[in-house]
Amino acid sequence: MKYKPLGNTGLYVSELTLGTMTFGEKEGPFAQMIGATGQELATKMVNLSLDAGINLFDTANVYNFGESEIMLGKALGSKRKEALIATKVYNPFGKSANSLGASRLAIMREVEASLKRLGTDYIDLYQVHNWDTTTPIEETLRALDDLVRQGKVRYIGLSNFNAWQIAKADGVSKLYNLERFCSVQAYYSLVGRELEREILPAAIDLGLGTLIWSPLAGGFLSGKFTRESEAEGRRKNFDFPPVNKEKGFAVIDKLKEIAESKNASVAQIALAWLLHKQGVTSVIIGARREEQLIDNLKSVDIELTDEEMKQLDDVSAIAPEYPNWLPSMKRGDDLFSRFT
Repeated sequence: MKYKPLGNTGLYVSELTLGTMTFGEKEGPFAQMIGATGQELATKMVNLSLDAGINLFDTANVYNFGESEIMLGKALGSKRKEALIATKVYNPFGKSANSLGASRLAIMREVEASLKRLGTDYIDLYQVHNWDTTTPIEETLRALDDLVRQGKVRYIGLSNFNAWQIAKADGVSKLYNLERFCSVQAYYSLVGRELEREILPAAIDLGLGTLIWSPLAGGFLSGKFTRESEAEGRRKNFDFPPVNKEKGFAVIDKLKEIAESKNASVAQIALAWLLHKQGVTSVIIGARREEQLIDNLKSVDIELTDEEMKQLDDVSAIAPEYPNWLPSMKRGDDLFSRFT
């Protein structure tokens, strides 16, 4: 397992992160959509991850309505000091006007609830789960800055922001000398490369780390999904994130070809592709079964050649959007030679 600094911080995180969205009881709405592990399996997965060198565990207040945080806290137990816990705030638990968002009221309320559920007195990485259109970003950042100064939160991150929102938040932090977001958690996969247009370049330019969620596109790149059969498990009940199936099957064909040449699984190659990409700090893996987790953990041992990376890049490429399809000019270039 390799470790990388999280953005411009001194915090080092493992190249794989264990995502705990599936941590919960085996009955209920979340279990029907994405499956659930129960406490015994959740604890086993946490221990397997620690043994493999994973030091970052990602959850959220809303995952299974708080059960994920509770189970993660219990699973870590006395090993809490060995682990980094990342959780999130934004999504609602109730129906009141103030149950949603990243206002000072919501942040202060939800951080106390998360700390209690996790059974800890500090959160290593506290992430805003979405951009709050009704709360000034200054208010959100001042509240988060207070939590860092109080010692309840060590670092702050963001998730599912647009590139302009990331840049605005960073600028506000610098202007008012507030704690800066150090990481971006976002969707990225071989069948979902939109991140490369604006968000990833913004993160790299601003020195933010990246935590990648749904690297297997909700199971589409697990190896079970083929043209001839429907996916088993999660995607059958929860077809998310959206995938262009026709293009996606071409990607799967190439993954299978490379996987067979390396005696590896399709999922391992899909994860390895991300681990080789510039700007990726850590890839979040999640599982409903022990064997899934063990398979995913082996992705760190996969070495892809430049040619294999090119083949995967080519088959999954997205069309450039304006202004990126304009010819790029450098100082000293002859403008007219570009069009003659």
